[in-house]
Amino acid sequence: MAAKDQITKDWFYKNIDPMLAVKGKPFSSSDYLYEIKWDGTRCIAFVDVDENRLRLQNRRFLDIKYRYPEFRFHEQFSKSVVLDGEIVVLHNGRSDFRLLQKREQIENRAKIRILSSMYPAVYVVFDILWDGEWIMDLPLIERKKILSELTDTAENLMISDYILGEGTEFYKKAIELGFEGIMAKKLESPYILGRSDYWIKIKRKNTIDAVIIGYMSGEGVREQHFGSLLLGLYDGSDLIYIGRVGTGFDSEFLEYFAKRIKKLVVDRLSIKNFEEIEMVRRDVGLIKPYYVAEVEFLEVTNELKLRAPVFKRLRLDKDPKDCRIDQLRDG
Repeated sequence: MAAKDQITKDWFYKNIDPMLAVKGKPFSSSDYLYEIKWDGTRCIAFVDVDENRLRLQNRRFLDIKYRYPEFRFHEQFSKSVVLDGEIVVLHNGRSDFRLLQKREQIENRAKIRILSSMYPAVYVVFDILWDGEWIMDLPLIERKKILSELTDTAENLMISDYILGEGTEFYKKAIELGFEGIMAKKLESPYILGRSDYWIKIKRKNTIDAVIIGYMSGEGVREQHFGSLLLGLYDGSDLIYIGRVGTGFDSEFLEYFAKRIKKLVVDRLSIKNFEEIEMVRRDVGLIKPYYVAEVEFLEVTNELKLRAPVFKRLRLDKDPKDCRIDQLRDG
């Protein structure tokens, strides 16, 4: 097989580290386009119409196609492509991460099929990376034009709209309509693997993705589950404790997650900035860094601890090693 043919054949199996944004504040610029920031699961979709197959890669490079049997893009598109976007469950026109969480917490295939009918997911596409060849080096505005020509009327798919220039007003309107924020993307930006300041996320509230490194015992109605979750971020290879979160859990999540963290308990874990927890060690269980939580917070203290944190959701699509202390220092 010729080298070019081999490269073409291998596109379907390529692992792509998605392009990520830095934090920022509302601004307007003719050099940028602006679009809604969707609250869902990041997903690279490999749509192969020739071989009639579909691969959905999350940020852990896992294929999550089995979770979304309603996605049949490989049967509905007219050509093969690789797309970048966000999987969401919509409620009243906005993404509802709690409904999406219900989908992501189920492994039983029969229940997955039932939930796909009750809470159908939508793939919101905002970029195209392969169109017969890799086009990640093209400017974003050219990739957007190619994406707009993808006129297939596939079910459970929506191409993200955008505006040019008027970022500040767009942000205000998005917040008024109940969205969590917007994305600002430089028109001439290539698609860069990993984080880049070409893309800027502008959110109404402070949030962070943190590693769950343990739990504190619960009392009262939480006695059989847990009281709070201990959070950490990586600084190089060091794990830094940044506080604990004890609000934002519903009863369904408490029951679901208590079963899972008990299976990950470890005797020892090297953690820095952990003195306050060491004093109440008898109430603490340490777990293997596996799960990631998205947490909303008021501010960061001088000791790099979260003030007034609230649990929002699990990030089952995210690798714990991606949870870096830079989120606090840059935020």
